[in-house]
Amino acid sequence: MIANSQLSHLRKLAKSLNLGSLLYHTYYAPKGFFKECQRKGHINMAIDYWSRLQMEAAAYHLPNINVDDAKETLDIYFLSGRRFWYQTCFCAYSMAQQTNIPLRPIIYDDGSLEKKYQDEIIRIFPNAKIILKPEIEECIDKYLPLSNFPYLRERRLNYPNMRKVTDIHVSSKGWKLVLDSDMLFFRTPDFLLEWLKFPQQPCHMVDVETSYGYSDALMTSLAQANISERLNVGICGLQSEDIDWEKLEYWCKTMIEEQGTHYYQEQALVAMLMAGKACAVAPDEDYIVMPTRQEVIQPKSVLHHYVADSKHWYFRYGWKHILQSSQINNVKQAA
Repeated sequence: MIANSQLSHLRKLAKSLNLGSLLYHTYYAPKGFFKECQRKGHINMAIDYWSRLQMEAAAYHLPNINVDDAKETLDIYFLSGRRFWYQTCFCAYSMAQQTNIPLRPIIYDDGSLEKKYQDEIIRIFPNAKIILKPEIEECIDKYLPLSNFPYLRERRLNYPNMRKVTDIHVSSKGWKLVLDSDMLFFRTPDFLLEWLKFPQQPCHMVDVETSYGYSDALMTSLAQANISERLNVGICGLQSEDIDWEKLEYWCKTMIEEQGTHYYQEQALVAMLMAGKACAVAPDEDYIVMPTRQEVIQPKSVLHHYVADSKHWYFRYGWKHILQSSQINNVKQAA
């Protein structure tokens, strides 16, 4: 049974969350949009919008990946939905292009992965596994009950990035490599393939700068270990059973109470989970966060993670390399 004091606390928390959501949609989101218009310019935003539509349309023309059932597959994990399904497909497809080892995308529904997107994912990746919202919610309710984990549940509800930790890892076992959808592969990812075959320690990539949203003093105090600088979770390898959910709830609660919520909170929490541990770090000269326009036009690295201003080049140029490669391969196979 939940005590009256707990119920009262949860009601107050829920009420404050509704207010926060209302403020976001009626004030912060429009304000952010207008600031973005001023910074980028209306023409650039229109070009980016049209380029995104082109990329999504192109996903329907990606050929299916032939999978040899006799070969052992390597699992890669994504959180995806209506806004990102086509980016997920391009990321997984580009990785599959660069290796002879069969990959199996395991995709967690963010609550918006409609059947038409599910069907397209399965068409491209016949061996893909899709975990849908009802199954996820049942698991979350069972293993992260609201009465015991109000802060993680709130963040999961209003900050979808948190689902890359909660939904994919809760009640599970084993090492998992979670990839952001807004990434593309252009060379054989030997580092990641080696990790996938023999995972021994947490794995991450290197950011352009340290971006956690919380003070180093607070994070170090909570983790009781030194926090790595410039940790980026576009690539994130964790062992599910190593996550202490009670500790994560306490961290989340304390961070919010002392320094508020932040867009990078998931990245901060993962940095704290990895604090003090030996990690496999993707070499930043090959696994690039925020590539330049020139690098996107003529890729030389293994992987691009398109964050911040590099999203312009992602939508205008990046994905077209992958589609072009698939078309060339189709011509070769047909010859």
